[in-house]
Amino acid sequence: MSRMSLPVDGTRIHLAVEGSTGGTTLGLHLAADTIEQGGRVLWASPEMPDGVRFGQLFEHLSLADSSRFHAMNLVGSLTQAVGVLLETSTALPSVRLIVLDDWCEPSGRIPAARVKDACTLAASLDSNITLVLISKAGINAGDGASSLTIRGKSGMEEGGYQVWTLERPKDGPERSLTIDGVTRTCRLQDEGFYES
Repeated sequence: MSRMSLPVDGTRIHLAVEGSTGGTTLGLHLAADTIEQGGRVLWASPEMPDGVRFGQLFEHLSLADSSRFHAMNLVGSLTQAVGVLLETSTALPSVRLIVLDDWCEPSGRIPAARVKDACTLAASLDSNITLVLISKAGINAGDGASSLTIRGKSGMEEGGYQVWTLERPKDGPERSLTIDGVTRTCRLQDEGFYES
């Protein structure tokens, strides 16, 4: 089983996840890959990633490599955070990935102002920088099709984002990652995502 490689070179991604399926882990997986390839990562979220999980995903990197992961607290005004992220992305060399984890409330409609800020960030960043926004998806009840409702989908797509989804099809480590309508089955392990 090989570690999953994902197409993220300069992409704008809105990752909508089923709760507790590994959305933060997928963001850290992408961060570790970016750092391993010589890039720098900016991470913004209301809470820092779990230290144990971070250690598992970054254990194959040296301490010097891991120092290219820069975290900031994402609380309050997203407009202000967008300004800081844009400034930092140009001030630091080799920034190749920006992740905003839990960038909006976990349920309900994503406010239009938040979507607008996300789209401003996407449009303003250097095209070499991949941008990933991770949020909880809504849950559809009982229609048998996809169990997820992607909040803010049309606004995010209009802003240039690809919409990815991450779901747990059944109990256990198996996950379904859908990118551009194509679903890949993978397994969530301590060190990240692996091809099934």
